[in-house]
Amino acid sequence: MPSSDDARWLGAAARLAARGVPLSRPNPAVGAILVKDGMVIARGWTQPGGRPHAEAAALAAAGEAARGATLYVTLEPCAHDSERGPDCAGLVAASGVARVVIGCPDPDPRTAGAGAARLRDAGIEVTEADSPECRASLIGYLTRASKARPHVTLKLALSADGHLSPPPGEGQWLTGRFARAHVHAMRARMDAIVVGRGTLEADQPRLDVRLPGIEARSPARWLMTHGAAPDGWQPLPSPQAITAMQRVQYLMVEGGAGAANAFLDAGLVDRLLLYRAPQVVTGSGPALSQLSEAALAGSCEWRLIDTRQLGKDVLQVYDRS
Repeated sequence: MPSSDDARWLGAAARLAARGVPLSRPNPAVGAILVKDGMVIARGWTQPGGRPHAEAAALAAAGEAARGATLYVTLEPCAHDSERGPDCAGLVAASGVARVVIGCPDPDPRTAGAGAARLRDAGIEVTEADSPECRASLIGYLTRASKARPHVTLKLALSADGHLSPPPGEGQWLTGRFARAHVHAMRARMDAIVVGRGTLEADQPRLDVRLPGIEARSPARWLMTHGAAPDGWQPLPSPQAITAMQRVQYLMVEGGAGAANAFLDAGLVDRLLLYRAPQVVTGSGPALSQLSEAALAGSCEWRLIDTRQLGKDVLQVYDRS
């Protein structure tokens, strides 16, 4: 059985794994920490392009110090041969570690159960913890494995009365600079981003990441359209077509009302990122009353998992129940 210390170290490994999102594609972003006598001796996370894997990076950093240590890893070590590098179960088995604590089993049929079995065959003590934090850190990979599609986040800025844009003549944005900076940080964690034709024509959005140092993490741009997409964009004929998005584990739907409703109606939204501005917008502009605080509070479909103040605005994060 995993201990409270195991849960703490797996949580640390899960947070470490975030460094690999989304650059590890097409591989999952995994975190690994080597601990001996209560001290971290090495750590690793999946590198850009998927190699080296987290376990390989941690073991390489530790060298001979890995002998007798405990390896905490968010995902079961891979057990299949690859032209891109050795299998991690074999590397771990040969490293001399005494114990491995696995945060999440690997659904890949080439590894599922085989990685843990190979470690046990090598005489290593293996604990399979089924950590919620590790599962959350791998949600894009797990969603693609279980549903054959990306994990979908719907991001919207909403006024206090549920409108998606400020009144005419009051600028382009509902939310302030802190909320907009947070949106850019969230974009940097996405493989792809999609908007509707109306949003493209009205706003000409760049949909890139404009935070210093991580501009290169701008996601691929997709447009909801039955026709052709402009240069630099890829067409998405329907929400259901996201199953054909290759190498995409994390997808953000960023606007507007038409695209949001299409994904919601199709039941293809896994997470809501709602940036709520304090102002009230009256009139007949686009609004989504089903995403009001009152509607979501009374819903059995959505669960509020985070709330934070961003300047004058409030971010609310919901996961599908």
